[in-house]
Amino acid sequence: MIEFKNLVKRFGTHTVLNGLNLSIQEGEIVFILGTSGTGKSVLLKNIVGLMTPDEGEIWIDGQEVARLSEEDYFLVRKKCGMVFQHPALFDSLNVFENVAFGLRRHFNLSEAEIIERVDKALKVVHLSGISQKMPAEISYGMQKRVSLARTVALEPKILLFDEPTTGLDPVTTTAVNNLILELSRQLRTTSLVVSHDMKCALEIADQIILLDKGKIIAQGTPDQIKLSKVPLAQEFLQEVMSL
Repeated sequence: MIEFKNLVKRFGTHTVLNGLNLSIQEGEIVFILGTSGTGKSVLLKNIVGLMTPDEGEIWIDGQEVARLSEEDYFLVRKKCGMVFQHPALFDSLNVFENVAFGLRRHFNLSEAEIIERVDKALKVVHLSGISQKMPAEISYGMQKRVSLARTVALEPKILLFDEPTTGLDPVTTTAVNNLILELSRQLRTTSLVVSHDMKCALEIADQIILLDKGKIIAQGTPDQIKLSKVPLAQEFLQEVMSL
């Protein structure tokens, strides 16, 4: 579903992604971990065309996209749903209109179809019955789920998560984690999660990627990563053991 071939991204003289090669299969949940500044979020931005690689290729659903025009990239973006670190809901819109926003903007749907898609998306994230509430009336954890519903309503083939559990308490972290797993399996989406949370990765990932200085230094299933002798993998695992 997603493939990077010799991907290079530079900012001035600083190389953030350094010849990265990675294949992600349809339906997989892949966690990308690494310390700050190793290019995790830059990788996501290259997928959705917010950044363009300096070298290499990006293949999405069988199409090479790295050199597409802005107009052609719009069709690629429709396949991708991005969930940011913060909910970023519109304070002036209720939950229903927040979830419906992308549907109204990008699809030519009847009001009945929009209502059906929004209700379905809210049900998927276990938030039925709150469609008329304003963002300020619900908890931060619920706001995160509304932002997930907004993305899911667009029915993307690929879900991209940028640090989805940062700043959340352990209970809400577990709930978001379970939702990522549930959405991926139920909707058969391919999920790419940029994170610093090895505990979450070990619990739900099909594949874990460790990035350092723009290169993959460890890659494998959770069981394989647990046996890794790579120092950075050992550091992340030690953090989990100390919890």
